[in-house]
Amino acid sequence: MMITAEQEPKPTNENSVRSANETKLQQDARNTNVQPAPTRRGAKGTSAGRDEEGLTEAQAAVEGALDNKALDPVLLDVRGLCSYTNYILLVSGRSDRHVESVCEGIMKTMREQGHVVLGTEGKRSGQWALLDFGDCVVHVFYHATREHYDLEGLWIDAPRVTLDVPEEARSASDDVD
Repeated sequence: MMITAEQEPKPTNENSVRSANETKLQQDARNTNVQPAPTRRGAKGTSAGRDEEGLTEAQAAVEGALDNKALDPVLLDVRGLCSYTNYILLVSGRSDRHVESVCEGIMKTMREQGHVVLGTEGKRSGQWALLDFGDCVVHVFYHATREHYDLEGLWIDAPRVTLDVPEEARSASDDVD
């Protein structure tokens, strides 16, 4: 007696059902042309192979910050120390409004140079704002908040990228409220 597919006995236990379903999923996966979702590094405006994995992007952010009178820029090279970005830029503002202005200036400069912001946090609070450009993450702090969180100390092992910082962008601790 020959059994056809229609007459084939159905699996009776849970493991057999799970095995049949997994086999079906594996077959479906082989038969479809599904591409993996893009990663952060694959987002427009970022590229792992581009000049030092985002150094130009980070330098553009420094330029935008300095154009808006940001204080004490520090650019950290966190490649090999961090999985979510390659450079971290830290800058300060003298007041809540100055922090907001520096953020807007950085966003404008980056947009003009073709870099896309992937996310922002805290832009309206005036104490600490984060701008995520993929290969470069920018922290804009109110100066006292920056000292409190001490991200430079957290990333003490990260090499500092040498920046040409004008004298007016350097602050002494007692100059800033």
